[in-house]
Amino acid sequence: MSSTTLRLGDVAPDFEQESSLGTIRFHDWLGSSWGVLFSHPADFTPVCTTELGYTAKLKDEFAKRNVKVLAVSVDELESHHGWIKDINDTQNTTVNFPILADADRKVATLYDMIHPNASVTATVRSVFIIDPNKKIRLTITYPASTGRNFDEILRVIDSLQLTDSHSVATPVNWKDGDDVIIVPSLKDPEIIKQKFPKGHTEVRPYLRITPQPNK
Repeated sequence: MSSTTLRLGDVAPDFEQESSLGTIRFHDWLGSSWGVLFSHPADFTPVCTTELGYTAKLKDEFAKRNVKVLAVSVDELESHHGWIKDINDTQNTTVNFPILADADRKVATLYDMIHPNASVTATVRSVFIIDPNKKIRLTITYPASTGRNFDEILRVIDSLQLTDSHSVATPVNWKDGDDVIIVPSLKDPEIIKQKFPKGHTEVRPYLRITPQPNK
């Protein structure tokens, strides 16, 4: 099995793999939900422990966005179960999502999570956001030494879900509730009035600011 470079808009590769919560058939498991697939260098490592603990605490935030979370580590299932006990204890939480036991590197290879110039065995901290059509909408790769910002991952999901349903883009440092940008391709003044009844400010013909339309 050889790795491939996955690009935005590609269909996320399907797989079947054991997890801490039973067998995962990825596309079936996702169903009509959004998904966050994220990898970890190894079990019983400090940065990963904090990441998984924080992700568990975000359960309600992911749920209200219709997002399922799936972690990947290349250690065995028995190791995962021991590690989950440590995460729950040290992070004062309960891990409530599956962790894939990817000992054969099947998922790590499909998603190009092992970067040999960094490590020939451990996965880097990859993140994939996948939409209900199983299309990859975001990829981020962090080094093993740097913990991810899951508030940023939620922010991106908010942006993707908003821009999928409205003719807008989100500006720098945007957060849910902030003003947004009308997409340049929308030019008809009457359609703009209909879509954005709160009005808009034209800074330049290509830069038109409007209140977030679903608020």
